[in-house]
Amino acid sequence: MSPTAVTPPAADRSADLAELLAACVSDPARVSTEVPRRVAAAHDASPYLFTPQAVVRAASAAEVGALMAGARRAGLPLTLRSGGTSLAGQAGGDGILVDVRSHWRSATVLDDGLRIRLQPGLTVRQANARLTRYGRRLGPDPASESACTIGGLVANNSSGMNCGTQDNAYRTMESIQFVLPSGTVVDTAAPDADQALRAREPELHAGLLRLRDRIRDSAASRATVERLFAMKNTMGYGLNSFLDHSDPADMLAHLMIGSEGTLGFVGEAVFRTVPLLPHTATGLLVLPGLAEATDALPALLAVGARTAELLDAASLRVAQQAPDPVDEVRGLRVERHAALLVEFAEDNAEALAARVAAARPVLDRLPAVTGTSLVRDPRVRARLWHLRKGLYTAVAGARRPGTTALLEDIAVPMERLTRTCEGLIGLFDRHGYQDAVIFGHARDGNLHFMLTQDFDSVQETERYARFTDAMVDLVLDAGGTLKAEHGTGRAMAPFVRRQYGDELYDVMRELKQLCDPHGVLSPGVLLADDPAAHLHSLKSVPEVDPAVDACVECGYCEPVCPTADATTTPRQRIALQREIALATAAGDDERRRALEADYTYAAVDSCAADSLCVTACPVTIDTGAVMKRLRADRHSATAQRAGNATARHWGTAVKGVRAALNTAHVLPAPALRAATGAVRRLGTGELVPAWADDIPRGGPARPAPRRPAEPQAVFFAACIGSVFAPEGTAGGVSAAFLRLCERAGVQVTVPGELAGLCCGTPWQSKGYTDGHRTMAARTLEALWQASDHGRLPVVCDASSCTHGLEQLPDSLPEPDRVRFAALRFVDSVVFAAEHLLPALPEPRRMSSLALHPTCSTVHLGIDGALRSVAAAVSDDVTVPDNWGCCAFAGDRGLLHPEITARATAAQAAEIKAGTYDGYASCNRTCEMGMTRATGHPYRHVLELLDEATA
Repeated sequence: MSPTAVTPPAADRSADLAELLAACVSDPARVSTEVPRRVAAAHDASPYLFTPQAVVRAASAAEVGALMAGARRAGLPLTLRSGGTSLAGQAGGDGILVDVRSHWRSATVLDDGLRIRLQPGLTVRQANARLTRYGRRLGPDPASESACTIGGLVANNSSGMNCGTQDNAYRTMESIQFVLPSGTVVDTAAPDADQALRAREPELHAGLLRLRDRIRDSAASRATVERLFAMKNTMGYGLNSFLDHSDPADMLAHLMIGSEGTLGFVGEAVFRTVPLLPHTATGLLVLPGLAEATDALPALLAVGARTAELLDAASLRVAQQAPDPVDEVRGLRVERHAALLVEFAEDNAEALAARVAAARPVLDRLPAVTGTSLVRDPRVRARLWHLRKGLYTAVAGARRPGTTALLEDIAVPMERLTRTCEGLIGLFDRHGYQDAVIFGHARDGNLHFMLTQDFDSVQETERYARFTDAMVDLVLDAGGTLKAEHGTGRAMAPFVRRQYGDELYDVMRELKQLCDPHGVLSPGVLLADDPAAHLHSLKSVPEVDPAVDACVECGYCEPVCPTADATTTPRQRIALQREIALATAAGDDERRRALEADYTYAAVDSCAADSLCVTACPVTIDTGAVMKRLRADRHSATAQRAGNATARHWGTAVKGVRAALNTAHVLPAPALRAATGAVRRLGTGELVPAWADDIPRGGPARPAPRRPAEPQAVFFAACIGSVFAPEGTAGGVSAAFLRLCERAGVQVTVPGELAGLCCGTPWQSKGYTDGHRTMAARTLEALWQASDHGRLPVVCDASSCTHGLEQLPDSLPEPDRVRFAALRFVDSVVFAAEHLLPALPEPRRMSSLALHPTCSTVHLGIDGALRSVAAAVSDDVTVPDNWGCCAFAGDRGLLHPEITARATAAQAAEIKAGTYDGYASCNRTCEMGMTRATGHPYRHVLELLDEATA
């Protein structure tokens, strides 16, 4: 009898896989097979969900090649993932998920910005930030530029609102370095790239020549390729490469563009850039119907409109529901109307004026129902663009909990655009998608449509399948493409054969076999023979919390999250909540316990709670606030009472902390480290930091009361400047601010109760809600009196505390919120820029200054004021390209220093690579965090201004 095969236990298989993959990378800590890490990484912006068996953060092309070989040995597929913003399912897989974002964020500007070399982990916005100073930008301009990465831009052949087909990733790529599944690395910038490819991959080289000739020799194939790629088209592989290029290395480089990680890994790309046109004029042209809108396009494009965005009647109705709709749609009785958002742009004001003047006759002939004015005011233009970009927010945010927001895109020849729009609207009605909207890049015949879908029932999935089949018929009958910008992914993979025909589909199949003979890279993405593949592995979205249920898992929050490289991101924090709910519903207690145990630190405790996520989230979810609430939920009544008592006796508590810090500095450091370590092990890890030698001494007392006869403001010196001593020796920012006021002849009041007051952030951040309410009532009452019932502004000298003061009323009952609504809180940096600088002596300027804005300056919208003050003390002010929140977050950097270390690593490296005369920020704990990260003394910018004008 043959022995019975025994499947190894799951834990053994996981351990074996971890061991195999650890051998492929230099640091085994970058390999994880733990359930929470795999589940967190699984979620992306698509409606699909695949949980990988392992997640690996690769750090080099050699490691990626080794991991491909490891996946082949393990018999598992490998998926490359960077930003995870792709909408069609190409960023997920159930084998090995390789993160090519965390260690891939290098950028090198070449030829004064005419070219740029980029790695896949950088976002498009981050890349463009490096080009702005040269007056250049990348050609592709996807709407997701704040979150989509260069890896996705290359993998999906991204385009956008302005670039058309001439400036997309395919057209502007100059050279790339890529890794084939065999491990071969090809750099097409090398002059002998083609010879090297032939020597290392002879079968692939010969096969590419064979496929090239096969397409070129077929009149029908050539005609199909030319027709489809005359439009925006990301459906299937970029077969136009076989017509546009002759050498296999060049063909393969361009085939990598849009291949969605199924042919190889692009580790570096050099792009030609395009001019940044800063002078723009924008108008929203509301027309009687779709036909009138599309009929207007040829003339508008002929006179130089660079952008022409189409909005259907449903989109206009959504726009009217905004709290403050733009004038063009306010009061409009929308029937069958449509609108074009058009924009003209030039590199100087004179050229723009000439362009607009030339367009005026065309504009005047349009049957626009609300006028054809063009505006140049940036604020008004921003409102018009917010209408267009806010459609996703409005529809996704208003969808029924438990449903998924689907954003699809197609393209058709321009002459069939109206008929296709009308056909889509008919399909929406026929299949019950009453909330669907159509918008898109009309200049390219490229339409986006958005609808919401529930995948938790067979009936709903079948409805989606019927709609998709009808939509495919509509688009292909119009001679269009089923994917214009978003990539084929899994959503349209079953329809590639139908769009291209059997012959060209076979070419694609052979191309995949040549590059990836073992089928390791993302099987099922881009090509799928199963006609129902797009209906498998659809994501379930359970309701978990009204504060986060609107999340579409788009990942826009991740680039601004300081814990993204350390623990989890806001998207992952929400996804893990959903996974816990699903495990609970399924009765999978083992999985639930594993996820919940990990969540405490990885999600709740490690969160900096800086809420930068809400500034990036399209549906305005504040995950930081949710984490603070979860901290509050786990506090006992005794803990809440202790927090409340601390709030009532805050002045005494601050004195105690100052004394303790001063005492600590005279004790042996080893003894302190041992003592604090022991205390933390007793369960006080969220209250007591481990001692570190760079923790400052206690700071000076807060300023004494002042009651001048004619004050211009109330000065609220933040207690953090009293808890921790400043880097300088002149009393810190509070003393500096008061000296600046005296020097400028500005009188300020200092409340007598100041020593016992606080902005409330320590209680809010830690979830001590009772103490937060107590401090809010005490502080706001004192400031109400000191400010003469809101007549005087309240000036605070720490940006996070200014932000905290603004939020204080939210913790009070409605009558008190109304009462204190007249209070105005102003950061000291803004007050200095507006009231002190004009009256101060000319500052003595240093040559160079490194400046660290804070997350609070972003929330407050005062980065401009901060830069203005910094520019007053330095000839050259540098904010690092890699700037981000330092994650020190009050005491979070003391309690969890590993979080700040990861959050600041990139910007610290950038600072260390330069030489500066000074280092500044505007918040004491952020200064501490950056000092720790860089080894350079960061100080409040007002301390530097004080010294420069003394």
